[in-house]
Amino acid sequence: MDRIHVTYRVRADAAAIAARAQAIAVEQSVEMPVAAIDDRTVLDEIVGRVEDIADVGDGRFDVRIALAVSTTGGEPGQLMNMLFGNASILDDVELRDAEFPDAMARGFGGPHQGLEGLRAMAGASERALTCSALKPQGLPPEGLARVAAALARGRIDIIKDDHGLADQPYSPFARRVEACAAAIRVAAAASGARTRYAPSVTGDLDAMRRQIRCAIDNGVDMVLVAPMIVGLPAFHAVVREFPAMGFMAHPAMAGAARIAPPLLLGTLFRMLGADATVFPNHGGRFGYSPETCRALARAALGPDRGLRACVPVPAGGMTPERVPEMLAFYGADVMLLVGGALLSARERLAEEAARFSDSVAEHAHG
Repeated sequence: MDRIHVTYRVRADAAAIAARAQAIAVEQSVEMPVAAIDDRTVLDEIVGRVEDIADVGDGRFDVRIALAVSTTGGEPGQLMNMLFGNASILDDVELRDAEFPDAMARGFGGPHQGLEGLRAMAGASERALTCSALKPQGLPPEGLARVAAALARGRIDIIKDDHGLADQPYSPFARRVEACAAAIRVAAAASGARTRYAPSVTGDLDAMRRQIRCAIDNGVDMVLVAPMIVGLPAFHAVVREFPAMGFMAHPAMAGAARIAPPLLLGTLFRMLGADATVFPNHGGRFGYSPETCRALARAALGPDRGLRACVPVPAGGMTPERVPEMLAFYGADVMLLVGGALLSARERLAEEAARFSDSVAEHAHG
């Protein structure tokens, strides 16, 4: 298959949808009047093709268009440009789904660690993984290290920076990583856990490389990145450059474009190398539905042309009390992220983190 099969959801009158579909196909391929093209190769191989139009009700249609793989150049930024570049400016169009040729998906590489790799890091062969976050932004490295140590005493598998932590004056990246990594090592040794620290990597590509090298120098083998903040090409570049690292993708700015979350946070982030993908769970402080969450987890985990599985990380206002429900919904191939609800325990943070860890272990099989 030398085409990407892309589905757009379009608001239009029934009488106009065929013309709208053709216009989108042209816009996302050659961006010029087709009648002005006299090159047979361009007409046959490059111009987008409308494959199907399905009425989904309420004046909306799912339009399926085939786009030439060659137009993407095998590069993440250009891939997004061809999938949704100009069409994203049209307020009646949403990018719903995309099916990629096997060779194209394998070309981007996918996760280096994936579900099995992260399980091995944590020493958790069957149960769900646990995660929490270092907050609040504004604490100095020593303050965040104390929080990290308490979470590690509670046997949390992965302690990540809050995505708002960067290289700010009150918590410089190098000092924060050194302090938090050391605190976690000591506390994890005492608790018997294999707790990992995932510092937030930010900035331009050179800055991200420096920060990842700094993390490696401090014995860290996992980082947090917000691909839509740093840019998909930069995210993919560091994933490929540091194959021994685990990469957790954060969804910041993912809602700024009309791209269906299962496609962006599940399929695309996985294809570009996310080992774990954080997303807002239903019933939290964001508005994702159970159907969207289920589809996203399926995209992250499901069979995908030989790519390793990416771990779904439902988050956003979750509490330890929801552990049985979330495991019943997602199964054990998941990482449960509880942040503020644990941090609210303050001086009892280690005990509450341990209660969370124990709850996940007790419900190992969902």
